[in-house]
Amino acid sequence: MATLPALQLIDTLRARHGDVLFHQSGGCCDGSSPMCFPVGDFIVGDRDVLLGEIGGAPFYISAPQFEYWKHTQLIIDVVPGRGGMFSLENGEGVRFLVRSRLFSNGEFAQLQLAKRV
Repeated sequence: MATLPALQLIDTLRARHGDVLFHQSGGCCDGSSPMCFPVGDFIVGDRDVLLGEIGGAPFYISAPQFEYWKHTQLIIDVVPGRGGMFSLENGEGVRFLVRSRLFSNGEFAQLQLAKRV
């Protein structure tokens, strides 16, 4: 899920760079933040999980992070700041940010039935 400002920024980045994808960073240099890359500039690994799409852009997370966060809905937002050093929004004066909320028992049961978790 993404907020309207996030969707607008995705559109702006796509207009400049072509198709994009997201990968939820697992820490290291940029903390744990969503990173936006041109399609083809980031190699999706065998252990990456496709969560879905935001604004037409695929959103991936590592399998270990997915196990930790599978009980939560991730909401991609935009806040003032500097994006990750390799993320396309760097230099825009804003950065992508993940907000989250726990799925209800009913929502999580539906995800289990759909074999999404």
